[in-house]
Amino acid sequence: MKGLIQRVSHARVEVSGQSVGAIEHGILLLLGVESKDNRESADKLLHKVLNYRIFPDENGRMNHNVQQAAGGLLVVSQFTLVAETERGLRPSFSRGASPQHAEGLYDYFLERANAEFTPVASGIFAADMQVSLLNDGPVTFMLET
Repeated sequence: MKGLIQRVSHARVEVSGQSVGAIEHGILLLLGVESKDNRESADKLLHKVLNYRIFPDENGRMNHNVQQAAGGLLVVSQFTLVAETERGLRPSFSRGASPQHAEGLYDYFLERANAEFTPVASGIFAADMQVSLLNDGPVTFMLET
């Protein structure tokens, strides 16, 4: 499972011109699910996302996690994160999970996130989404399990 996290001042996701999820400062997580992923992968990634220290402490050092920074979490499914790009000029998605498997793990991830953290917002799985954000820093990390 792959998660691209960005520290944001604000972020929102729209579907068909309607806002479906938004946060003020916090983490925008673009979530990619591979065929080998399972609930354990989702649990490990969620733990990393919620505890990764990317927010400044009183000395300006990245020592606080999203919970300590009182931020939000916006989760957006993004299958292109699992693309194989090592060779050629066209991405391959052979590592990607089937839509059913990916949606099940995406839903599970959101369920667990909502049980452990607030506020959590999300996009809509497999929808054509428009994501807007103000990257704070910029601070961006790829997390994998």
